[in-house]
Amino acid sequence: MRALLILIFMVLLLGACNTGRTANEEMPLVGIYSLALDSLMEEDTALNDSMTFIAVDLSNFEDLNDIDKQGILDYFSRKYDVDVMDATFEELREQGYFDEEIMRLDGVLLRMEKVDISTSKVVFTGSKYRSAKGAIGMEVLLRKKGDEWRVTKSKMIWIS
Repeated sequence: MRALLILIFMVLLLGACNTGRTANEEMPLVGIYSLALDSLMEEDTALNDSMTFIAVDLSNFEDLNDIDKQGILDYFSRKYDVDVMDATFEELREQGYFDEEIMRLDGVLLRMEKVDISTSKVVFTGSKYRSAKGAIGMEVLLRKKGDEWRVTKSKMIWIS
């Protein structure tokens, strides 16, 4: 009886500790996504000139919880010292961040279109938008080296 009670306790304890991600999946997704999105910021830096904000469209980051998403926003806020928000293009337009007269944002919009994650590499496809004539799309490769994730390759796949 005692052994059965200990077994039940252990099962309950282990079940309560499960966050839905294994230790390897805990890759720090916030760090991986932040690195990948930041590689967009470092490319075509002319799009960053006089930006008053960075918007990150987190609407399709389905594998992140609200705390993870806030971690990404905090990363950009600390690094670039501008207002950072979670918003889609449509939301930015509705909130008056898109200048209809000159047809551009006063900041930049970062989007993730596709991400493929394995235990040792991440392939990320995303975009940085300022205007219809000021936007880029990139593919970014991150690899795990030891305990760290690093951008090992990035290439522009389109420009407007």
